[in-house]
Amino acid sequence: MSSVQIVHPWRDLRRYVEIRLSEALAEADLALRFLDEGLHRNAAGKAFQAWKAALAAAAALARDLMTAKYRGRVATREGAEVELADWVIALMPTGRMWEAARVLRRAYGDEVVLLTALALSLHEVQYNGLDESGVLSRYSSLEQVEEDIREVIERTRRFVEELRRRL
Repeated sequence: MSSVQIVHPWRDLRRYVEIRLSEALAEADLALRFLDEGLHRNAAGKAFQAWKAALAAAAALARDLMTAKYRGRVATREGAEVELADWVIALMPTGRMWEAARVLRRAYGDEVVLLTALALSLHEVQYNGLDESGVLSRYSSLEQVEEDIREVIERTRRFVEELRRRL
Protein backbone atom coordinates (compact mmCIF):
# COMPACT_ATOMS: atom_id res chain seq x y z
CA MET A 1 0.00 0.00 0.00
CA SER A 2 1.42 3.38 -0.96
CA SER A 3 1.32 6.30 1.40
CA VAL A 4 0.69 9.92 0.59
CA GLN A 5 3.31 12.43 1.66
CA ILE A 6 1.78 15.27 3.64
CA VAL A 7 2.24 18.50 1.71
CA HIS A 8 1.46 21.76 3.47
CA PRO A 9 -0.32 24.45 1.44
CA TRP A 10 2.47 26.94 2.11
CA ARG A 11 4.94 24.61 0.37
CA ASP A 12 2.97 23.36 -2.67
CA LEU A 13 -0.61 24.63 -2.92
CA ARG A 14 -1.55 22.66 -6.03
CA ARG A 15 -0.26 19.35 -4.63
CA TYR A 16 -2.03 20.06 -1.33
CA VAL A 17 -5.33 20.52 -3.19
CA GLU A 18 -4.84 17.29 -5.16
CA ILE A 19 -4.14 15.32 -1.98
CA ARG A 20 -7.13 16.76 -0.12
CA LEU A 21 -9.45 16.01 -3.07
CA SER A 22 -8.24 12.40 -3.16
CA GLU A 23 -8.73 12.21 0.60
CA ALA A 24 -12.30 13.51 0.25
CA LEU A 25 -13.19 10.76 -2.22
CA ALA A 26 -11.51 8.04 -0.14
CA GLU A 27 -13.39 9.15 2.99
CA ALA A 28 -16.64 9.24 0.99
CA ASP A 29 -16.09 5.65 -0.13
CA LEU A 30 -15.43 4.57 3.46
CA ALA A 31 -18.58 6.32 4.64
CA LEU A 32 -20.69 4.31 2.22
CA ARG A 33 -18.95 1.06 3.18
CA PHE A 34 -19.63 1.75 6.86
CA LEU A 35 -23.22 2.63 6.05
CA ASP A 36 -23.66 -0.67 4.19
CA GLU A 37 -22.39 -2.43 7.33
CA GLY A 38 -24.88 -0.57 9.53
CA LEU A 39 -22.15 1.43 11.26
CA HIS A 40 -23.99 4.74 11.23
CA ARG A 41 -21.79 6.66 13.66
CA ASN A 42 -18.65 5.64 11.80
CA ALA A 43 -20.29 6.47 8.47
CA ALA A 44 -21.32 9.89 9.81
CA GLY A 45 -17.73 10.53 10.86
CA LYS A 46 -16.34 9.57 7.47
CA ALA A 47 -18.91 11.71 5.64
CA PHE A 48 -17.82 14.60 7.87
CA GLN A 49 -14.15 13.93 7.09
CA ALA A 50 -14.91 13.77 3.37
CA TRP A 51 -16.51 17.20 3.43
CA LYS A 52 -13.80 18.63 5.69
CA ALA A 53 -11.12 17.57 3.18
CA ALA A 54 -13.11 19.03 0.28
CA LEU A 55 -13.64 22.27 2.20
CA ALA A 56 -9.91 22.53 2.89
CA ALA A 57 -9.16 22.06 -0.81
CA ALA A 58 -11.75 24.70 -1.69
CA ALA A 59 -10.17 27.08 0.82
CA ALA A 60 -6.77 26.52 -0.76
CA LEU A 61 -8.14 27.33 -4.21
CA ALA A 62 -9.75 30.50 -2.84
CA ARG A 63 -6.71 31.45 -0.78
CA ASP A 64 -7.22 35.15 -1.52
CA LEU A 65 -10.56 35.09 0.33
CA MET A 66 -9.00 33.19 3.21
CA THR A 67 -6.07 35.61 3.54
CA ALA A 68 -8.52 38.53 3.62
CA LYS A 69 -10.36 36.93 6.55
CA TYR A 70 -7.50 35.30 8.45
CA ARG A 71 -4.72 37.83 8.92
CA GLY A 72 -1.53 37.40 10.86
CA ARG A 73 0.93 34.61 11.45
CA VAL A 74 0.96 31.53 13.64
CA ALA A 75 3.60 29.03 14.70
CA THR A 76 3.24 25.44 13.52
CA ARG A 77 4.01 22.41 15.67
CA GLU A 78 7.37 22.24 13.92
CA GLY A 79 8.10 25.80 15.03
CA ALA A 80 7.82 27.44 11.61
CA GLU A 81 5.85 30.66 11.24
CA VAL A 82 3.15 30.61 8.58
CA GLU A 83 0.25 32.79 7.53
CA LEU A 84 -2.84 32.19 9.69
CA ALA A 85 -4.87 31.64 6.52
CA ASP A 86 -2.52 28.85 5.42
CA TRP A 87 -2.73 27.28 8.88
CA VAL A 88 -6.55 27.27 8.70
CA ILE A 89 -6.42 25.85 5.18
CA ALA A 90 -3.98 23.11 6.25
CA LEU A 91 -5.84 22.00 9.37
CA MET A 92 -9.38 23.17 8.66
CA PRO A 93 -10.18 22.96 12.38
CA THR A 94 -13.73 21.84 13.10
CA GLY A 95 -14.29 25.00 15.12
CA ARG A 96 -13.43 27.16 12.10
CA MET A 97 -15.34 25.23 9.43
CA TRP A 98 -18.57 27.22 9.74
CA GLU A 99 -16.72 30.52 9.56
CA ALA A 100 -14.56 29.36 6.64
CA ALA A 101 -17.64 28.14 4.75
CA ARG A 102 -19.24 31.54 5.11
CA VAL A 103 -16.09 33.15 3.70
CA LEU A 104 -15.97 30.64 0.83
CA ARG A 105 -19.62 31.26 -0.05
CA ARG A 106 -18.35 34.15 -2.20
CA ALA A 107 -16.38 31.74 -4.38
CA TYR A 108 -18.61 28.66 -4.34
CA GLY A 109 -22.14 29.77 -3.52
CA ASP A 110 -24.57 28.75 -0.80
CA GLU A 111 -23.99 25.02 -1.21
CA VAL A 112 -20.67 25.26 0.64
CA VAL A 113 -22.53 26.61 3.70
CA LEU A 114 -25.30 24.00 3.45
CA LEU A 115 -22.86 21.12 3.17
CA THR A 116 -20.83 22.43 6.08
CA ALA A 117 -23.98 22.59 8.23
CA LEU A 118 -24.91 19.02 7.28
CA ALA A 119 -21.37 17.77 7.86
CA LEU A 120 -21.23 19.41 11.29
CA SER A 121 -24.56 17.79 12.17
CA LEU A 122 -23.12 14.42 11.17
CA HIS A 123 -20.03 15.13 13.24
CA GLU A 124 -22.33 15.62 16.22
CA VAL A 125 -23.96 12.24 15.53
CA GLN A 126 -20.55 10.58 15.35
CA TYR A 127 -19.70 11.72 18.87
CA ASN A 128 -23.09 11.84 20.58
CA GLY A 129 -25.04 9.17 18.77
CA LEU A 130 -28.73 9.23 18.03
CA ASP A 131 -31.40 10.60 20.36
CA GLU A 132 -34.65 8.92 19.36
CA SER A 133 -36.62 11.38 21.52
CA GLY A 134 -35.41 14.16 19.22
CA VAL A 135 -34.67 16.39 22.20
CA LEU A 136 -30.89 16.13 22.50
CA SER A 137 -30.00 15.60 18.86
CA ARG A 138 -30.95 16.95 15.46
CA TYR A 139 -31.75 13.40 14.45
CA SER A 140 -34.50 11.21 15.83
CA SER A 141 -34.05 8.27 13.45
CA LEU A 142 -31.30 6.38 11.69
CA GLU A 143 -33.13 6.98 8.42
CA GLN A 144 -32.55 10.73 8.81
CA VAL A 145 -28.86 10.16 9.54
CA GLU A 146 -28.51 7.84 6.58
CA GLU A 147 -30.24 10.31 4.27
CA ASP A 148 -27.87 13.11 5.28
CA ILE A 149 -24.81 10.87 4.97
CA ARG A 150 -25.79 9.96 1.43
CA GLU A 151 -26.54 13.58 0.57
CA VAL A 152 -23.22 14.84 1.94
CA ILE A 153 -21.35 12.10 0.07
CA GLU A 154 -23.14 12.69 -3.23
CA ARG A 155 -22.70 16.46 -3.08
CA THR A 156 -19.10 16.18 -1.87
CA ARG A 157 -18.25 14.05 -4.90
CA ARG A 158 -19.81 16.60 -7.25
CA PHE A 159 -18.00 19.42 -5.46
CA VAL A 160 -14.67 17.57 -5.75
CA GLU A 161 -15.20 17.27 -9.50
CA GLU A 162 -15.96 20.99 -9.70
CA LEU A 163 -12.76 21.77 -7.79
CA ARG A 164 -10.72 19.48 -10.05
CA ARG A 165 -11.94 21.47 -13.04
CA ARG A 166 -10.67 24.65 -11.36
CA LEU A 167 -7.15 23.24 -10.83
